[in-house]
Amino acid sequence: MSLRLYLTAMSLGTLLCVTAWVQIIRTSDPHTAPWFIFSFFYATLFLALVGGFSLVGFVWRIWRKREAMILFRHVRKTFRQGLLFAILVTSALYLKSHTWLTWWSAVILILALVLIESIIITKTKPAH
Repeated sequence: MSLRLYLTAMSLGTLLCVTAWVQIIRTSDPHTAPWFIFSFFYATLFLALVGGFSLVGFVWRIWRKREAMILFRHVRKTFRQGLLFAILVTSALYLKSHTWLTWWSAVILILALVLIESIIITKTKPAH
């Protein structure tokens, strides 16, 4: 898959998920909505965040590091970090909706995601 095709597909997918998420917010009442509406709400929010964070992260990395580096490395890193950050935001919102979000649960969630990212980074470093 070419970089242009990836960025186009990610942008369109993100736009579609944001549109679906906004439509869910506009048309459903959270007090009477069935469980699957909440599932769609969190799924579309999660996918929109993954796409948005990945795209913004990719643009940021390209702008910040102007060296000639393989662009697909940026795509992998930004997608992974966008995925982890979307997990953080979506999980925090879910916990908050159930009044389970406390300072210590947020710290545990952040530490777990930092640990996952640290493990992935150490596993992907080339051996010298």
